[in-house]
Amino acid sequence: MIPSNEYAARRQRILSVMEEDSIMVLFSGVEKMSSADETYPFEVNRNFYYLTGIDQPDSSLILVNTDGEIREFLFVSPFDPVKEKWYGRRLTLQEAAKISGVSNAQVNTIVMDKVAGILDPTLAQYGEVSHIYLDLEPEIKIAEETTTRDYRDTIKHTFPNVEVLDAYPLITTLRLRKSNKEIEELRSAIRTTKLGVYSVMNAMKEGKREFEMADLFLHTVNDDNCYQGLAFPTIMAAGKNATCLHYRTLQGVMHDGDLLLMDLGARNGYYCADVSRTVPVSGKFTKEQKEIYNIVLGANKMVAKMLKPGVTIEELQQATIMYLADECLAKGYIKKKEDIMEYYYHGVSHLIGLDTHDAYFAPNSRESKKLKLEPGMIISNEPGLYMADRGIGIRIEDDLLVTEEGCEVLTAEIIKEADDIEAYLATKR
Repeated sequence: MIPSNEYAARRQRILSVMEEDSIMVLFSGVEKMSSADETYPFEVNRNFYYLTGIDQPDSSLILVNTDGEIREFLFVSPFDPVKEKWYGRRLTLQEAAKISGVSNAQVNTIVMDKVAGILDPTLAQYGEVSHIYLDLEPEIKIAEETTTRDYRDTIKHTFPNVEVLDAYPLITTLRLRKSNKEIEELRSAIRTTKLGVYSVMNAMKEGKREFEMADLFLHTVNDDNCYQGLAFPTIMAAGKNATCLHYRTLQGVMHDGDLLLMDLGARNGYYCADVSRTVPVSGKFTKEQKEIYNIVLGANKMVAKMLKPGVTIEELQQATIMYLADECLAKGYIKKKEDIMEYYYHGVSHLIGLDTHDAYFAPNSRESKKLKLEPGMIISNEPGLYMADRGIGIRIEDDLLVTEEGCEVLTAEIIKEADDIEAYLATKR
């Protein structure tokens, strides 16, 4: 669990990079309607969560950096006995203050008036404010039909002398390097993921359905992580289905002779494990399957060996393409190196953290590909080959922590050598 003093330290780091005479307003988000009177399961805005540790809707944070002074305000829902009878209890002001380390916790009914009082030059509660930061990631709702981008437009109209800036790149930049506590959270998520992977390997066999294995993984994870759930929807793809990168149908039947590709992960404190393993349903790889598997495994090992501070994800990707092309050409699977793009058509790495594909600089930005990696950053390592003409899809994915001298394979305890997989499965037959 992340302690309150770490959240406080994160806020101080954010305040130190904000413009002078500025404020930042962040929202946890609101529940979103799915159909009729049903809502989607609530997912807290990760940037808000990163600075507060508060995981409930209708909450807000204001950071004030004006007149050389720093102030923090947290807003959560007021006590409502009727709502609590229907939907369960929310954090009290005292509990929210203890979790976040923000001593000034207030009810959320006054947050908009608070912002207006800070921005209004005739009131100037904390001196002149020339900038306001909002998290302008798309779809962050502050009310059922109002996003932070709508709120930006309102502020521009009401306070034309106040410049609206995007908080997203500031916070996601600080999220890049993980603290020891964050790394502990991810290690816990990986340990839970390992249990789920082995439960699937123990149960898979001829005639089982993909969704049965996905359900087994989910149940194993929830039993172990106290119902914190999955990092992302599980991919459980047998045979040719594994050649679809984000296969979600899960209706296929496993047969002896198939490979089962698992791309899955548990989460702990919202820190996301992201692991892929590919195993033979029968317990034994065919000669062709093992040869292709070992090409992918070789690329996986090459990336881990290459990773060190200063390397970029873009460089790892180019090295992976060259490795896979050389190996497939030598083994006769392609006729020229350029043909590798028919069998390998995704990136080898992405950032990992509070999001499975951890954000940096801007949503869906390619800036992370050129980022020089530093100690404390965590990335995936997921080369693959997808040969639909052979009914073979293989991906082997680990989570790598960049260290001062290279990297640590956080997922090293989840077996991936072909011989080790066969030996393990032999004990289960």
